[in-house]
Amino acid sequence: MTAFQDGLLAFFCAVGVVTVIWLAADALFQAGRPVIPGLLLVLPVRGDAPALEEDMRELNRILLHLPGTSLILADCGLSENARKTARYLAGRDGNAVLVDAQTWKIN
Repeated sequence: MTAFQDGLLAFFCAVGVVTVIWLAADALFQAGRPVIPGLLLVLPVRGDAPALEEDMRELNRILLHLPGTSLILADCGLSENARKTARYLAGRDGNAVLVDAQTWKIN
C-alpha cells in the first residue's frame, strides 16, 4: 500500500511541475504576440448569410491570436432575419460591429 501511495504522490508532483512549466512557457510566448493597433477584419455579408455564425466563430478564433484587432460585419444587403442575427452575434461577442457597407467610411 505504501508503494501505491508513493507512486500516486509522485504522479501528482509530476503533474504539478508540468503544469507550472506549461503556464510559464505560455506566459513567455504570449508576451511576444504581435499587436497591430487599429487592425480591422472586415466580413462582407449579404442575402441570408447562411454561414454567418460559423464565420464569426472562426474569426473569433483568429482574433485570439491578434490582440487589438476589431471585427467589422459589413452589411452589403442582408435580409431582415439575417440582419437581426448579425446584430445579435455582434452584440454577443462584443468585439464585432455591424455597419452598413454603403455609408461606412474609414477615418
